[in-house]
Amino acid sequence: MEFEEILFRAKMNDKQAIEQIVEMYRPLLIKNALVNGIFDEDLYQELTLELLKCIRYFKKLE
Repeated sequence: MEFEEILFRAKMNDKQAIEQIVEMYRPLLIKNALVNGIFDEDLYQELTLELLKCIRYFKKLE
C-alpha cells in the first residue's frame, strides 16, 4: 500500500493506518527525542503528538 493511501486512511481516523504511520516514523521520533544521548520520554510524546497533528491537518496540493 502506498504512503498516500495510508495517509488518507489515517486522516479518516483509521486507527490501523495511524499506527502504521507512527511505526514508520518511530526511529526518527526516537532519534529526535535524545537529549545529550539520553532518551527523553516527554519529548518523545510531544513529538508523537506533533506527528498526529500533521496527519490530521495535512492537505494535498494539486
